[in-house]
Amino acid sequence: MADEVIHADNEIRNIIQAYPPEKRFILAVMQDVQKSCNYLPKEALLGIAEYVGVPFSRVYSLATFYKAFSLTPKGRYNIKVCDGTACHIKGSPVLIDQIQNSLGIGPGETTADEIFSLETVNCLGACAIAPVMMVNDKVHPKVSSSAILEIIKGYRKEADHEE
Repeated sequence: MADEVIHADNEIRNIIQAYPPEKRFILAVMQDVQKSCNYLPKEALLGIAEYVGVPFSRVYSLATFYKAFSLTPKGRYNIKVCDGTACHIKGSPVLIDQIQNSLGIGPGETTADEIFSLETVNCLGACAIAPVMMVNDKVHPKVSSSAILEIIKGYRKEADHEE
């Protein structure tokens, strides 16, 4: 069964085959694929389903059920702005508007250069440092509207240096 993962490219195939072909590992494999690809390509979902011997619809339903998974490519820097009660009261709508105006994208979208993605989330569990946003795994506490442009500029500069 391990050699039957024909839909996925080599990198994805290696991720999938790093696990035993058992249903209980589906979510772990999906997390690793998303970490590697920045989203879950259809070929990966087909490969996972084939590898563990479940219908594609089961893997697809998991991918669409959990908000942490994305079926479309995300930017190198995924911006998550908390819009929970504490953050909302402390100005997250203004931050979201500023990010949208600065990057030209709305929540759920990625810039054309694939550097930034924007998401709004219901809670990041950091109410004491509201308003808060995360860029990838880095938390930006008590973000002011004046800090948004500097934060974005810093990540853009970092992206330019990586290329």
